[in-house]
Amino acid sequence: MFYSSAPEARLLPIFEGLTASLVVCGHTHMQFDRMIGRTRVVNAGSVGMPFGEPGADWLLLGPDVQLRHTNYDATAAADRMRATDYPDAEEFVTQYVLKQPSAAEMLDLFTRASLQ
Repeated sequence: MFYSSAPEARLLPIFEGLTASLVVCGHTHMQFDRMIGRTRVVNAGSVGMPFGEPGADWLLLGPDVQLRHTNYDATAAADRMRATDYPDAEEFVTQYVLKQPSAAEMLDLFTRASLQ
């Protein structure tokens, strides 16, 4: 599993053959910007299901990489999600929109999962 605090020694074999100086990744819903060997690796985070701070985490790519965060009205977002046909909307808004798991909780979970 690849997450923000994954040990560099575990990740080097994945990135050492790359010629790209920048890799953009995702899936963990947690923003980060780190070096693995000679490769800069960034994760945009998540707009609708962030772990850590409430709001939208995103990434601006241009001459440089800028990690961005935008606050939004979580209650209004939850109401709009509940109004859809999504079958698990209530569970989703309760667990991820109105109260997000902390970054520490998720890093602990990722770390334990990566050891299995």
